[in-house]
Parts: sequence; C-alpha cells; structure tokens
Amino acid sequence: MPHLFSIFLHLLFFKLVAPVTFRHHRYDELVRMLYKVHNECPYITRVYSIGRSVKGRHLYVLEFSDYPGTHEPLEPEVKYVGNMHGNEVLGRELLLQLSEFLCEEFRNGNQRIVRLVEGTRIHIMPSMNPDGYEVAAAQGQDTFGYLVGRNNANGVDLNRNFPDLNTYIYYNEKNGGPNHHLPLPDNWKSQVEPETQAVIQWIRSFNFVLSANLHGGAVVANYPYDKSFEHRVRGFRRTANTPTPDDKLFQKLAKVYSYAHGWMHQGWNCGDYFPDGITNGASWYSLSKGMQDFNYLHTNCFEITLELSCDKFPRQEELQREWLGNREALIQFLEQVHQGIKGMVLDENYNNVANAVISVSGINHDVTSGDHGDYFRLLLPGTYTVTATAPGFDPETLIVTVGPGEPKLVNFQLKRSILQATPKRKAPNSGHRNKVLPKKVQPQAAGKKELKMKQSQRGPA
Repeated sequence: MPHLFSIFLHLLFFKLVAPVTFRHHRYDELVRMLYKVHNECPYITRVYSIGRSVKGRHLYVLEFSDYPGTHEPLEPEVKYVGNMHGNEVLGRELLLQLSEFLCEEFRNGNQRIVRLVEGTRIHIMPSMNPDGYEVAAAQGQDTFGYLVGRNNANGVDLNRNFPDLNTYIYYNEKNGGPNHHLPLPDNWKSQVEPETQAVIQWIRSFNFVLSANLHGGAVVANYPYDKSFEHRVRGFRRTANTPTPDDKLFQKLAKVYSYAHGWMHQGWNCGDYFPDGITNGASWYSLSKGMQDFNYLHTNCFEITLELSCDKFPRQEELQREWLGNREALIQFLEQVHQGIKGMVLDENYNNVANAVISVSGINHDVTSGDHGDYFRLLLPGTYTVTATAPGFDPETLIVTVGPGEPKLVNFQLKRSILQATPKRKAPNSGHRNKVLPKKVQPQAAGKKELKMKQSQRGPA
C-alpha cells in the first residue's frame, strides 16, 4: 500500500508540473507560465518586471540563479530577449520552453543544468514587445507568414530605436576617443520608446556579460556590427563587412549556436545562404540604432542576434520541432559566458574597486569592473597582456594565458598613486590612444569571498 501511495504521489507531482504545451501563448498566458515555472522552482527563480509597454503591459523577466535577486561576485550575468518584433514569435515560445526545461532538469538533478544555474545568473525576457504580439496574434496567419504587429503600439520598430552610438565609435576609431561605454545623449529618454527605455535602464542596472536577441524571418546567427561604416545610398541597401575589435570572438559565439542548432549551420535556409549559418550584420544589410550594437558600445555585454525561423509566426504544430532544433543551442550559448578571464579588482586594503577599466593589448575594446569589483572579459584561447586602470591608482599589467576551458581567474590589486597632482591620468598603452576613463569612484568593501583571495592567484607581472 505505501508503494502504491508513492506511485500516486509521483504521478500527481508530474501532472502538476506538466511541461509547457507546444502552442502560442497570449500575454495573460505568458504571465501565468512564468509564474508557473517560478512556483515549480521557487528557490532558483524570480519573476520581475523592468517596466511597461505603451499599452501598460509588464515587460517580465524570469531569473534563474541559486541566489535569485542577488549578484554573486565572480558569477557572470547572461540574458535572452525574445519577441522584440511583435510578429516574430518563435523566440517567445522557445524561451518559455527553455524556462520550463531549466526548472525541470535542475529539479531532476541534471548535473549540466545544476552547474549552469549555480554558476550563472540567467535572465530570460520572453517578450520585449507584448503589444505588437497581441496585434499579430489577433490577426492570425497570412499566406506569407508576415504579419502586422512588428512595431510597438506607437508604430515604432524597437530594433531601430536605440541611441546611435556607431557613428561615434567609428569616428573615435579614426580620430581617438573612448572605445567602450560610450555616453548617451542628454535627451536620450525623449528619443526612445517606453520599451526601449526600460531595456536600456535594465542593461545599465546589471553587469551583463553575454546576451542573445531572438528574431525570425531567416535562419542565421548574426553578430555585430549591424551598422556599416558606409552611409546608405538612397534606393540601395549598402552591405559591407563591418567587424568589431572582437570579431573573431563574435564569430565563435555565433558558430557555437549555429552548429549546436539542428540545421542553421547548413547555411541554406529560407532561400538565403550563409556560410556556417552565421553573418556579420552589416555585411547582410546595414541596420542603424539596433540593440546588439548598443549593448557592445554602451555596456560590458556581448550580444548577438539569432534569426530562428523562415516563418515569423510558425504554426503551432511546428513548435515542437523548432524547440528540439534549438534546445541544445540555447544551452550551449549560455555556457559560452564561462570563457576568457575574470577576477576581482581590489585596492591595497582588499576593498573592491568599481568601474576599473580592463584593457587587453591588441583588442581596441575595454570592459569595466562592476559595483562589486568583479570583471569578466570574454576571450578566445591565447596569451594576452591585460591592464587594469582606475583613477587615483597606478595601473597594473599582467601576462595571461587563456585556455579553452573554464575562465582564468586573474585578480588585480591596485596601489594608490603617489603623484596625483594632475586630475587627468593618461591611460596605459594598450593599442589605442586618448581613452576616456570613468569618473572616480569610492571603493566598496570586499565580501568575505574576495578577502580570502591570495596574491598567488594573480598572474605574473
């Protein structure tokens, strides 16, 4: 009898936690699904909103972490954003499936998923444009699969709505100037839509390291820059490969997704051909004010854009096949955040130094340490000269060898500068000139975890 009772409880348990059904979810259903996953895995998830759409719908995010709501030093933050274009809906459904999958597999003791959740803070936003989705879903599917609802409720394409920082970086690359964390115009909030403003404030609030933006209408992994160096010619779509300083790394990130995907890597999809299933955005077509370029130029985040289906609004019977084709790729891409180098930037008293600039010689794009003093720099395997700089401190340079496995732990301990007569300090020579350093910050107290770090963990000088 006890055995039969345990079987009954087992069947009841699995009935209560049945996986997400393969169907399209309207806004109310999407919200219920997010809270359903949270209720199933309350100790490793958190649901939060970053703001509202034009029509007042919340822009919900589901977070996975072993300490939801808390940034753990040296634990990287990664995000997925879906349904930026309201009529491109596959990403929305895949992210709901992924959320259920992470919860189920963690609870089942899948060591790969347990390790991922315990070592990574994952943020999943299924829909950035819930208003556009509702318009598209209400119309139903047309003959060509291209629906109204692409734009937000104000008729604005959200992937053409971010501040244009490409123009500034292209100028700076030729004439000198900052190569990272480019400032926003003073009136930027008045120039963007509510959804865009919410996302900008979101990515400025978290020290995201890696991201993917899920779209539809093609099958290819697209990496920055999206905007060409060349100006558009009226009536003609200019295409020209426009690489970032991290071009090889971005190609690797795109290939990881493409080759883990069921068919993206084959190249021939939707009448297009992309070798290895990847493309530089500007070499496909030039796009101004896009989100992936903005992430790279304004924050520490490396983002790519995933075009996942020929049909922007696939039929429900196709969703299961699409999930099986993308599941492994979605997991492998999350795991890519664990490569390169990471570490703490501390002062002589082991206090955290926030906003320290981490420069890699030969790569003209820097990153900064976060509020907790930790930094993350995605890098391919190789040997690098890495320098940490902060106002009021002498720079420190280390030689670091990065392998193909877990990220190398590289800590910096900066000494207070003796000569501080001049308020402006010259940046170390790391392959670029006239770098603008961040404003002076007050170091924060280090946590217990960081205080135990020994100098022996640092690379050779």
